[in-house]
Amino acid sequence: MIETISKFVIGYLILQGAFFSLISAIGVLRLPDVYTRNHAASKSATLGVLSILLGVFLYFWVLEDHMNGRVLLGILFIFLTSPVAGHLISRAAYHTKVKLWENSKIDELKEKKKAKDKVHS
Repeated sequence: MIETISKFVIGYLILQGAFFSLISAIGVLRLPDVYTRNHAASKSATLGVLSILLGVFLYFWVLEDHMNGRVLLGILFIFLTSPVAGHLISRAAYHTKVKLWENSKIDELKEKKKAKDKVHS
């Protein structure tokens, strides 16, 4: 009984990960500027990869009775590095003056920089 439930949970996690990875790929192709593309790539791709790795970990742990520390390290590494990398890529794009999409309404970082410059002046 537990094996059947485990197979459904594992299958769900892997399919969820594949779905989020697909959504991420569509977002990277369809979104208008580097900032929104990076958001799609860093957020949904991270969730997709984490779901797939969690499904793989549970498969080996529950069904094969093998605890794999490398998969856990992979989950931890992706969880810690992907959001930071996405943030740094967007920050580098902003500081190199990559234009926002023309329909973007708010540039919060520009407003904060102006306020910071007024304080230091």
